Amino acid sequence: LLAGDNALGLLVNNNLVNIPLPAKKIISIQVNDGSFYVLCPNALYRLAGNKLESIYNAPGLQACTFYQNMIVIGIANGYFGVDKTSGKTTMPLQTKLPVQDISTVVNVGGKLWAGTPGGAFMLTRKGFQYFASKRWLNKNNVLSMAADAEGNVYVLTSTGLNQIKFIKNTLFKKADHFQKNVRQRHIRYGLLSEVRMKIPGDLSTAEMIDTDNDGLWSSFYLGSQAFRYAVTKNPKAKQYVWECFSAYERLISINQLKGFPSRTFERKGFKVSDPEAWRASPDSGWEWKGTTSSDEFVGYIFIASLMDQLIAKTPGEKKRVADFIDKILTHIIDNNYNFIDLDGEPTRWGRWNPEYVNWYPKTIGDRKLASTNLIAGLQLGYALTGKSIYKSEALRLMYQHGYLDNIMTDLRIIKPTPGYIFMGSDMGSSNANHSDDEMTFLSYWVLYHYAFDKELQKKYAGIITNYWQVLLPEKNPLWNLITYGTSGDFDKASTLWYLREFPMDMTRWTVKNSDRKDLEFLKPNFRDQTTAELLTPEEQPIHRHNANPFELDGGSDGRSELSGSEYLLPYWMARYLKVLDKSNGE
Repeated sequence: LLAGDNALGLLVNNNLVNIPLPAKKIISIQVNDGSFYVLCPNALYRLAGNKLESIYNAPGLQACTFYQNMIVIGIANGYFGVDKTSGKTTMPLQTKLPVQDISTVVNVGGKLWAGTPGGAFMLTRKGFQYFASKRWLNKNNVLSMAADAEGNVYVLTSTGLNQIKFIKNTLFKKADHFQKNVRQRHIRYGLLSEVRMKIPGDLSTAEMIDTDNDGLWSSFYLGSQAFRYAVTKNPKAKQYVWECFSAYERLISINQLKGFPSRTFERKGFKVSDPEAWRASPDSGWEWKGTTSSDEFVGYIFIASLMDQLIAKTPGEKKRVADFIDKILTHIIDNNYNFIDLDGEPTRWGRWNPEYVNWYPKTIGDRKLASTNLIAGLQLGYALTGKSIYKSEALRLMYQHGYLDNIMTDLRIIKPTPGYIFMGSDMGSSNANHSDDEMTFLSYWVLYHYAFDKELQKKYAGIITNYWQVLLPEKNPLWNLITYGTSGDFDKASTLWYLREFPMDMTRWTVKNSDRKDLEFLKPNFRDQTTAELLTPEEQPIHRHNANPFELDGGSDGRSELSGSEYLLPYWMARYLKVLDKSNGE
């Protein structure tokens, strides 16, 4: 059946038979069970003999396909289904879709796909898989779609043809992909580095840059390789751990302050972020970044605990790890529980003294967080060095200054508490801080495993479970696994879901989900949970574990790439804790 602007013809045995044209312009021709169907803006026809017979009439028809023994018809505000013979409605109008304006629909191997001016989507058993933004398409305005015999989908837009391939993979192969990615372009002087691109998405224009929290982000990579070595005994993994740890040691040695850890370091002239935070190093040709924060401290104690538990075996190796944490803790204690920068003043976010910590009411999370971080660090320091000051100071702070009570604060009482102004910021005016969640859970691994006694460990287990329960809707695999490795509570289904759904492409393309029509939006709340159900990681903006997973919009227009350590740490921790084994982990 051939259609043009002014003619319709059926080619039979090389003879062209003219078919009377419908009243409106033909949009598309479909074939099903040996019959031709013609779609026009006002009607759907079936070819019977040498003429078109109307089987459904309505204005505004835009697309159609055959699906589950019916014809699915797309219109400007959704799609519906009609019987192939009678034209009676068999599926009511569906409007709860990612985008309602349906420009094309296709059946790909029994799965319904739709193209729209805002991207493409596929109907699944649990909702829709949404393909939009440059993560998937060169442009969102879908004109047409087709599929090959393998089920790969081709999406035509006004500026190009895109292919969406479905590739069978394993969780282990995904981990291997990210490990190669890290080694190829994300290691800078031993530290994990963010990559930025001068041309969006073009890795040939990529450069590694410093960030505000190199020490914290690097702990995810070092931690992943420590767990990897514990599981596989792969010598490369152990080598990478020690290389990264050497960079951590250099954070202290590169500056002129006793025991003060730099945020990061760089050759002169190459710094990118926070130019005012950089200081000249005694090591000629180098600079180091100050203003070190509690975020960094959490990274230090987390990696030191894993080095102690999984990597350092000889007395010399044990001493290296102990010396690292000893220098930092000594600096903090000697300076009234502060990080003291080159100007002789405490850094803004490196403060753990009782006057600062207990100035906050218990309804502001900083009080609970700072107490948790510091006590975890002091417990670790005592275990690694045997120095009594770490235990005595921890007990003094816990029982004379209420740090244990602070740690045991029920997360559910944290709420907006405005009016507490610190350095120009109202510390209680905002909603939940997801960076605080990250710092808390990394600290919980240390707090629990290095508790002074079993009674304390039992208390810690209870508050870890309390925190974990509040964050369950976020389905974070790392929080799940740290909880499982401490208190024993666990949401295995969410952990496996996250690892399966984690995207392979870590380019931070700009994505937008806030205008989708298939989501159930919630009223504004303290945890900033925007929707009733969490979007799959491949539809979220690419982010680290310190971001709100319910954030619907975001990205950097493809100008930066994360390393994938966000996947590697929970994957190898899951292998270590035997949540995954060779049967389901590889």
